[in-house]
Amino acid sequence: MKNILIPTDFSNNAWNAISYAMEFFKSERCKFYFLHTYIPAFYRMDYAMGGPAFSAIPDMEVDVAVAGLEKTLKDVKEQYPNPKHTFEIASAFNTLTDEINELSEKKGIDMVVMGTQGATGVKQLFLGTSTVFVIRKAKVPVLVIPEHCKFNPIKNILFPSDYSSPYKKEEVYTIVEAAKIHEAKITVLHVKEELNLPKAHAENKKLLLKHLRNTSNTEVEVMGKTMPGAILEYIEDHQIDLLAMMNHGHSFFERILIKQNIDQIGFHVHIPFLVVRDTSEI
Repeated sequence: MKNILIPTDFSNNAWNAISYAMEFFKSERCKFYFLHTYIPAFYRMDYAMGGPAFSAIPDMEVDVAVAGLEKTLKDVKEQYPNPKHTFEIASAFNTLTDEINELSEKKGIDMVVMGTQGATGVKQLFLGTSTVFVIRKAKVPVLVIPEHCKFNPIKNILFPSDYSSPYKKEEVYTIVEAAKIHEAKITVLHVKEELNLPKAHAENKKLLLKHLRNTSNTEVEVMGKTMPGAILEYIEDHQIDLLAMMNHGHSFFERILIKQNIDQIGFHVHIPFLVVRDTSEI
């Protein structure tokens, strides 16, 4: 059974991510955890003693969280009935990133699914602040669902790689699992900066292809282009349903975060993207 954590702020974007997750894992036995975190406008001294349970003053944030989570659970059960799925709700007085990591460790979370939260009213940012922090700090893979993105069958997964890291089986596992669940093909896209791969990169390539051996996969190499432009162009020119990325220092993902303004990079994110933590330097 997979354990899937879905943060929600009860917004349309959050519900869209929940809907996507129900379809994405439709054929899988899963336990979903719906999480809402909050920090009161005024950090009262009684919170320092142990949270709302120690407070003599009723906390409306707690009531809002419980009511919102219960409604979310009711709506999911009504709209996405599935005997393979079970659910649990959780609210916490904590920052979202800290609570996600704490709950991930406690509940053995396999993946976080979330929408592009926080971008409302700031259309120049394709990711909200909450989403950026979660992707950077989460210790488990994060599947991000762009605003208004509806579920379509996953047939083609794009996995850009510069072969700079020695891939670990457990890191690539989530991408492999996604491909197997949906019987999808993985395209490994490599932007060549020189004719011959450095020896270490060639070894990393062999290791990656070994981890992908039980999937339908192919490798595409392009030259004379730069990242992330080559990736964006490939997505535009091909039918890609999911973008998978390793989150490490000089990755495509990090470059996107540095230049979040879509007017500058000329790219509207319109497909889901799965970010897997690179632990090669840990």
